[in-house]
Amino acid sequence: MKVLLDIQDNKANHLLEVLKGLSYVKVKTISEEKALLMEEIKEAVDNLALVREGKLKARPAKDLLNEL
Repeated sequence: MKVLLDIQDNKANHLLEVLKGLSYVKVKTISEEKALLMEEIKEAVDNLALVREGKLKARPAKDLLNEL
């Protein structure tokens, strides 16, 4: 299982040390940019699921491209 945590900077080092002390936990830090990208991708996937369920209306890609 993978978990993404958002931790206050002043508390992160302590928690990371605790997690590193657990033999069954691997710790890998990522940049703010990568975390933001992951969050945006997750939101896009969630929106796509809502569109497929008919709970959110999509717009044609052609309309999107015409805006550019």
